[in-house]
Amino acid sequence: MIVRFFNMLGGATLSFFQYLGEVVVLAADTFRSIFMHKLRWKLFLNQVVEIGLLSQLVVVITGGFTGAVFAAQAYFQFNKLGIGSGVGAVVSVSLCRELGPVLTALMVTGRVGAAMSAEIGTMKVTEQIDALRALAVYPVDYLVVPRALAMMLSMPLLVAECIGFGMVAGYFVAVQLLEIDGAYYVANMVRWTQMRDLIIGLTKGFCFALLIVFISCHKGLTAREGAVGVGRATTEAVVNSSLAVLICNFFLTMFLNIIFPAGYQ
Repeated sequence: MIVRFFNMLGGATLSFFQYLGEVVVLAADTFRSIFMHKLRWKLFLNQVVEIGLLSQLVVVITGGFTGAVFAAQAYFQFNKLGIGSGVGAVVSVSLCRELGPVLTALMVTGRVGAAMSAEIGTMKVTEQIDALRALAVYPVDYLVVPRALAMMLSMPLLVAECIGFGMVAGYFVAVQLLEIDGAYYVANMVRWTQMRDLIIGLTKGFCFALLIVFISCHKGLTAREGAVGVGRATTEAVVNSSLAVLICNFFLTMFLNIIFPAGYQ
């Protein structure tokens, strides 16, 4: 029993590091192609539309209602202490540093990451990727590079949009519905929200973009067993990307607070 347990544990550990190595190799291959080969602008712009433009509605709704409910919950607690006007600072800092980038990444994972994995996985199982190789087209250049660049460009902008709409919705709920003085709300928000908070949020968005695109593309490129394999790859891409975002968010928070300490302007 003990031997079987350690065999299972060792097998799972080796599988994890093998998977991690494959994702890192794909990322290195992608960055090499970005700098070494010519960019396919049409594919890149199509992906910008698919990833950035068409994800705006999901991001706006997520940011707006997150800011609204967070402002309400913060007010209900802060009002007991007589500091209801401090809600603006809490909402803005939380949106910039944590809620905005994390929730945007999770929404984009569900919408875009799944589509990436399914599309590339379908091409894999129907041997379209082999056809690309037969035509002397490197699959990473054609499939991964445009998606990676579009994701790296779009995610920070989507995070900023989520933060902005969250702040607006939080202000509306706090001032119009809960009757907090608008001048104090804005003054506290401006006073306690620093440039480093926004930089941390946008940096997290960029890092999450890399996680989502490489995990999703890797799952698509390694899909097997026809339609069943494509469905499994899509599910694993969403789950793995979401877990990677949540886990890496902790380490990014610790690291970025060292890089951008309190008082950074």
